[in-house]
Amino acid sequence: MIQKINAAITAVGGYVPETRLTNADFERMVDTNDEWIKSRTGITERRILKEPGKATSDLGAPAVQLLCEKRGIDPEEIDVIICATVTPDMVFPATANIISHKVGAKHAWGFDLEAACSGFLYALTVGASLIESRRYKKVVVVGADKMSAIVDYSDRTTCVLFGDGAGAVLLEPNTDGFGILDSILKSDGSGKEFLHMKAGGSLKPPSAETVANKEHYIFQDGQPVFKAAVKGMADVSAELLEKNNLTGDDIAWLVPHQANKRIIDATANRMGLSHEKVMMNISRYGNTTAATIPLCLWDWKHDLNKGDNIVLAAFGGGFTWGATLVKWAY
Repeated sequence: MIQKINAAITAVGGYVPETRLTNADFERMVDTNDEWIKSRTGITERRILKEPGKATSDLGAPAVQLLCEKRGIDPEEIDVIICATVTPDMVFPATANIISHKVGAKHAWGFDLEAACSGFLYALTVGASLIESRRYKKVVVVGADKMSAIVDYSDRTTCVLFGDGAGAVLLEPNTDGFGILDSILKSDGSGKEFLHMKAGGSLKPPSAETVANKEHYIFQDGQPVFKAAVKGMADVSAELLEKNNLTGDDIAWLVPHQANKRIIDATANRMGLSHEKVMMNISRYGNTTAATIPLCLWDWKHDLNKGDNIVLAAFGGGFTWGATLVKWAY
């Protein structure tokens, strides 16, 4: 009988830039204040990659290097690198390929995956499929975004939300029942009108006009996005538990996308989870888009125990959303 293979997370790496952008800094930049930001989002500060000539790959590469050190492997052993991002270094080549070059993963092929804030979950499911196919032994999934590159720092509704960072996980085959057990992923393209970047793609190529109109920045219509995120993330997480005959008591940790504390609270409540079981670092990093979930795993790595059931949940622009069930492997 052929043994069932799961894709187990065997190492985690993370990286955030040194520069901190605090709520006090924003009080000097736009019409806002610390209390307003904290009460609505839960954010106190975020990290910004401000050095000239630095890009998303400069966030992702250190996370992958750290992961290799933790696992004790040479980057040349990596088979595939998948980079989830909405802020690639350039339209092409893929940021995954640039990261491969920077870390010395000479034998890896790779590609970028774009699903906004759900990107890491989408990429994790794809990476798991490559491991389960038995063709690859070491797949690295990176979530990395330099959101400061597409934030309008004069727009007080969006500029306080986002930060820069990267997290990465290594997937390897496991036959003992540990690893990625199930995922429910969803999307609804009608959500594009509420959260998008207007220009820079084939619909509106860059021009003097698009730059002058500030169309290369994030646009977000907050209320519809908030409502859809609360419902989407909570519903899909509850659906995942029901599908796998689990309750909140069976879950050691919820690892939610860090967009807004109120959305996270609603998801935990729907799953019947106490807030002690919820990973939350939004106060320190803000919303780092595809990086939030792996950054949580990196921050909490010493609190995770072999055999823990954890649920990863996300909601992103477009709309994209989903939840993944993982049995922790180390």
